[in-house]
Amino acid sequence: MNGSGADWREAVERASLGLVSVAEGGRLLREAPLFELGRAADTVRRRVHPDGVVTYIVDRNINYTNVCSCGCSFCAFYRKKDAPDAYVLSEEELAAKIVDTIAAGGVRVLLQGGLHPDWGIDEAVRLVRAVKRHPILLHGFSPPEVWHFAHQSKMTIGEVIARLSDAGLDSIPGGGAEILDDEVRRRISPKKIGWEQWAAVMREAHRQGLRSSATMMFGSVESPEAIVAHLLRVRGLQEETGGFTAFIPWVFQPGNTELSRDPRFGEASARGFGHAVGYLRVLALSRILLTNVPTVQVSWVTMGAKVAQIGLFFGADDFGSTMMEENVVASAGVSFRMSEEEIVATIRDAGFMPAHRPGLPGAPGRGHSFPQWEDTPSLPPGSGPGMSPPGRNVP
Repeated sequence: MNGSGADWREAVERASLGLVSVAEGGRLLREAPLFELGRAADTVRRRVHPDGVVTYIVDRNINYTNVCSCGCSFCAFYRKKDAPDAYVLSEEELAAKIVDTIAAGGVRVLLQGGLHPDWGIDEAVRLVRAVKRHPILLHGFSPPEVWHFAHQSKMTIGEVIARLSDAGLDSIPGGGAEILDDEVRRRISPKKIGWEQWAAVMREAHRQGLRSSATMMFGSVESPEAIVAHLLRVRGLQEETGGFTAFIPWVFQPGNTELSRDPRFGEASARGFGHAVGYLRVLALSRILLTNVPTVQVSWVTMGAKVAQIGLFFGADDFGSTMMEENVVASAGVSFRMSEEEIVATIRDAGFMPAHRPGLPGAPGRGHSFPQWEDTPSLPPGSGPGMSPPGRNVP
């Protein structure tokens, strides 16, 4: 690549076919013109979702405990078991949150927590059954949690997933992925499972018929090449199983974390992608490389509404959740909030059609209900201020 527009477009096309090396992908991420990446990602998005629909869901993130034996340096949420502010939700507290969610129109809860040193599969199954007493979908237990339950209960991964599924678990979140590179993981989360173990949990969940999302937390200490390797590993696993319905990249939030005080983080951050332009680059390359994953989701909870809105022109087709409750990112001092009305208005203002989806993004049955709000009138495609309509290049 000599830097001409034609050369960049050729390199991006090779990437969309999966023919890019980690080194080539790293150069694309660092050096390709921002709008070239955006246009290429928008082309993929329009090819996969030609209807111009952007989906979202009304749900709640419930963290059943903040007690965690992992102690990741990037996490401001976890507490040791004997910490004065450590907690475990009671079944009564859990039920109250679910009832409140349903009353607000919520259709799903995302249930995740720390790796409690005293918890195994029995405690996890009890939680699933408690949630499924209510008419609501359960998206729960990331791969590190599943692995932890298996280790604690001396069971196989397959046995744990089968128990959770039999109890009513509907799908699995892609959390705990961070960067799927063990060198990076040793630096930021040395007690957490490695990338191959994360993939093994997902592979088995998909084999048993559970669908999942995949995620990536970037902007800590990783290199551009590690980001590309992560994307290629997700692509490869998807080629094998077809079980990922969505990919969600988000930026590390350093507030109140041990990692923020590490000099190596400061050095990496200065040359990394933990900012709005870096986020858009990573989002676009994610859509370009992951042509076999149906949906790419923006992260308004870490980037705010406006950057997330721009992300709809950098390959994303899902606006995520209303997040009636969110504790992990908030513990790092980030407090973006959006109501359903605001999400709908933001999507419409960009010239897209909002659709309230019933479950996982990208899954069969992708929702097409379009709420009307008196204070956010429907806009024709392309009439949002300064934004291009679906089907046009990023300006």
